[in-house]
Amino acid sequence: MRLRHATSLPARPIAGVLALGLAALLCGPALAEPIFPSGSRFGFEPPSDMAPSRRFSGFERKEGGATVSVVELPAAAFGDLEKNFTDENLKSQGFVVQKREALKVAGGADAVLFTGEQPPEGGAAGPAVQKWLLLVGDPTVTGIIIAQALPGAETEETMRGMVTGVTIRPALSLDQQVESLPFRIANPAGFRPVRVLGGNSVLLTQGPKDQMVSLEQPILVLAQAVQPPPAPEQRDGFARAALYANQTMKDFVIERSQSYRQNGVDWHEIVARATDLPTNVPVVVSQTIRFAPDGYLRAVGVVREDQREGTLAKFREVVDSVQVK
Repeated sequence: MRLRHATSLPARPIAGVLALGLAALLCGPALAEPIFPSGSRFGFEPPSDMAPSRRFSGFERKEGGATVSVVELPAAAFGDLEKNFTDENLKSQGFVVQKREALKVAGGADAVLFTGEQPPEGGAAGPAVQKWLLLVGDPTVTGIIIAQALPGAETEETMRGMVTGVTIRPALSLDQQVESLPFRIANPAGFRPVRVLGGNSVLLTQGPKDQMVSLEQPILVLAQAVQPPPAPEQRDGFARAALYANQTMKDFVIERSQSYRQNGVDWHEIVARATDLPTNVPVVVSQTIRFAPDGYLRAVGVVREDQREGTLAKFREVVDSVQVK
């Protein structure tokens, strides 16, 4: 797992005394409520100059220079990660550890806090990025929390306090996770959500099974990316590269690849035949990308070739109905 986080960082709280105390409790400021990144179980109390990010699960400083990102993994992952997060392994990921501490956080969860820095890549000039990595092992979830800041952007006290003050809430229902997505599906067209990934994407299927073997049911993945889209003349190449990057399929044969404009929005669509790697089953892949000034929505539908009739149209119905929040 790469621990570098893609952000905008450069390349990288006697009777008279008792009465006064009671008055302070009653009249003092209310305790801040933790803020949870969209769909995340990990909440934080960020400083006033940091806000939830639209680009990743976490927070970023409004003026730039500091981020906190969150990765959620199954509870069983904590033990292996704790063993593998050696100083040497972390250094190979660009993180030079200066201090490691065993902690209890979030009401008693085991945690390890790594403090250090990330030097400029390739010996380039510039300041090292200050870095804090908190590995959290709750009985129900594992978290990797990565905070980083340029010198002067945030204080050590602020960043350490934000990371170690993490709150863990109960697991969200699938409906709650879907509701937290940055987009809404107005017409599911017979598809239903099975899993939400990373707070910005959802896996849907058509059929009764949640676990599919040999692509018994069509699947459709919708994912929102908040990053600059490619220029119009680069979109066909961008779309093809995105399709070929799918490592679960091989032998792509493109049937159709086209850019078009619909309802004032730029789109690109590819329909291709391929072979599913785990099963060698012939499949048809439909990839649709909807471009916006600050990002894009990518939809990838996969169906067995012998089930393609009518399914590609259903993929399109779902995609056309998506409304970005």
